[in-house]
Amino acid sequence: MVWVLLLLLLLPFFLYIAAPKIRKMLSSGVCTSTVQLPGKVAVVTGANTGIGKETAKELAQRGARVYLACRDIQKGELVAREIQTMTGNQQVLVRELDLADIKSIRAFAKDFLAEEKHLHILINNAGVMMCPYSKTADGFEMHMGVNHLGHFLLTHLLLEKLKESAPSRVVNVSSLAHHLGRIHFHNLQGEKFYNAGLAYCHSKLANILFTQELARRLKGSGVTTYSVHPGTVNSELVRHSPFMKWMWWLFSFFIKTPKQGAQTSLYCAITEGLEILNGHHFSDCSVAWVSAQARNETIARRLWDVSCDLLGIPMD
Repeated sequence: MVWVLLLLLLLPFFLYIAAPKIRKMLSSGVCTSTVQLPGKVAVVTGANTGIGKETAKELAQRGARVYLACRDIQKGELVAREIQTMTGNQQVLVRELDLADIKSIRAFAKDFLAEEKHLHILINNAGVMMCPYSKTADGFEMHMGVNHLGHFLLTHLLLEKLKESAPSRVVNVSSLAHHLGRIHFHNLQGEKFYNAGLAYCHSKLANILFTQELARRLKGSGVTTYSVHPGTVNSELVRHSPFMKWMWWLFSFFIKTPKQGAQTSLYCAITEGLEILNGHHFSDCSVAWVSAQARNETIARRLWDVSCDLLGIPMD
């Protein structure tokens, strides 16, 4: 018992000493592209905080017209003004989008399509993690509803605009946690059994399967799509879990900043010549390995069909 207490007392000291080297190792991967984006239009979901905010800021810095698609309009407006001031780019716009509500998603898409002639970059960044069991406005389990189905519908509604604006890209923010994920078609809404941590993993697996099936269906269209693992990032994503917040605090020396976490999303959104890697998964700005489940084309196609059915989208 004494040794355990001693270890706990000394742990912060050892973490402090080792932190610089480990932080550098864990935060490798920087988007080095010098591409500028004047005349380009981008939509970033969940752009009022964390990785989404940093992604939007960098796109604006490069001259893009950037839409911050977020649920909290007031917070979004504050972030938009901050980005405008920092970048000198006044084309940073805020639009309401609640991914837990189909009506909100359809309203956002309808207004965007009426307002914009082009869409070159769609970054499906928003997400929830380790929520207590709850459902979206339309009865979907919250993780699957927001992280997968909400972005699935949004992408579907904006797809023709992406095709018209080709070359264009869709980036889906997933996670290394997908390795623990499974698609339980008989329990997609978590009504038979539920674990908050695993529900997040399942939804992140769905992001990768969606990316791969979307890439297959869009082949030759000029629209390419990628999934990314941003790394372990200090963000509001863990707000629903006191345990995870404690873990984030304990290992804060090793956790990426939101700016570091945004690098792979940016890499996949703007790096030239990435079209040949359409449908691939990336981490630290490099192609990354995915689980056997994430490589299963049969599951990917079935998830696509089930998602269409749940959302009322005609299946082709």
